[in-house]
Amino acid sequence: MKNNIKTMTPKQIVAELDKYIIGQDEAKKSVAIALRNRYRRSLLSEDMREEITPKNILMMGPTGVGKTEIARRLAKIMEAPFVKVEATKFTEVGYVGRDVDSMVRDLVEASVRITKQQRINEKYGIADELVEEKIIDALVPGASSDNVKNVNGPNPFDFFLNNSNYPSQKKQYEKQQNLEKQSVPEDVAMAKEQVKIHLREGKLEDQLIDIEVEDSVNTNQLDMQNEGIGIAIGNIFGDMMPKKTKHKKVTVREARKILREQEAQNLIDMDQVIDDAIENAEQNGIIFIDEIDKIASRSSMASGADVSREGVQRDILPIVEGSVVNTKHGPVKTDHMLFIGAGAFHVSKPSDLIPELQGRFPINVELKNLDKADFKKILTATENAVTKQQKALLETEGVNVEFTDDSTDEIAEMAYLMNEQTENIGARRLYTILEKLLEDISFMLPDNYVEKIVIDREFVKNKFKETVKEVDVDKYIL
Repeated sequence: MKNNIKTMTPKQIVAELDKYIIGQDEAKKSVAIALRNRYRRSLLSEDMREEITPKNILMMGPTGVGKTEIARRLAKIMEAPFVKVEATKFTEVGYVGRDVDSMVRDLVEASVRITKQQRINEKYGIADELVEEKIIDALVPGASSDNVKNVNGPNPFDFFLNNSNYPSQKKQYEKQQNLEKQSVPEDVAMAKEQVKIHLREGKLEDQLIDIEVEDSVNTNQLDMQNEGIGIAIGNIFGDMMPKKTKHKKVTVREARKILREQEAQNLIDMDQVIDDAIENAEQNGIIFIDEIDKIASRSSMASGADVSREGVQRDILPIVEGSVVNTKHGPVKTDHMLFIGAGAFHVSKPSDLIPELQGRFPINVELKNLDKADFKKILTATENAVTKQQKALLETEGVNVEFTDDSTDEIAEMAYLMNEQTENIGARRLYTILEKLLEDISFMLPDNYVEKIVIDREFVKNKFKETVKEVDVDKYIL
């Protein structure tokens, strides 16, 4: 499926989402169709492709039912750039408030990271060969190593500092390099071959070597406090600025990781990476606007804070409609980005949004409250089930934790009742219950060593007996 990830059918997308999210079939169906339409659009002629815009989605439902998780998993499945923003951030004033354009800039940065990592992964094969040679040079005494002695060759500033002598300096440098190569003893070549064999067999992993690595201190970035639009001094001078390096003594195992990343990054073309990243953000980017209901202007109020809310809606509108946003990597068009709005809509309703913004979210889906059966499935059926996570954590201490079927029934019922009686926080209630349930066990390990712990219904009831009593008493007092 990974090979055809861009061409997955709606049913396949829903099946993949089902591994992590319980229920909410209507929302899954809508997002699956929206993604499939992107693939269909890519098969059209260029003229027709420009005319077709994504059908943005508005999700309505209480907290903890899977709105954010659907969008996040969707982006992960499709390997698309994804960013989540809180609509309320744009209503704040002063230094904490944010410019609405920042959501697009954040998406571009996410796209650059994804694209860069993809290109680096492609170069790992070549980088591994270069790294092996450098490690061998560092291990064999007397071997000439550009990595250890001078990774950058002649100083690029020599040309500017002493222009008249530059040709002679270059010849002198090349002559010195040739002399060094000739002066290497013949037995060094044999020693290097022997070291290469031991290196590939993993016998030298803990050997300490001295390597020269690029100093990654981020001092050449002047952030102008303008939402990511900065002036990079290194970009102004280009290759004139020599890379700072420093010596580091590490094991061969660590050196391989450090040099592998360094060499792979040196092999990629960052200009091409940025161009591809911008195109990826424009064509495949997903922006998730959470708490969009908080900026809806309630019809019963026409002044005060609602003025600010409507202002934010009008600021967001051109981005959702399609506009050009300036980023530090260049202008980016938002016409074909997919926007997913989400909110509980307890007080306000979608019709309280300004009509222009409503029209830009044509697909409305309502997510249902989770019941006891849903909680049971979340505990046991999903790929990242909370019980599986807790078992894996405690297994690191050598403890095997087993949750019986009646214990998960009890936890699911308790989560459902707590959400009904107090604040409804959805599936997040399961995390609070399980953390409390295993609190004493986690605290005593590894001192109080046990091989196996069975969590059954009685264990759960005894653990929460006092807590439930306190909650009931408080309820009657209030």
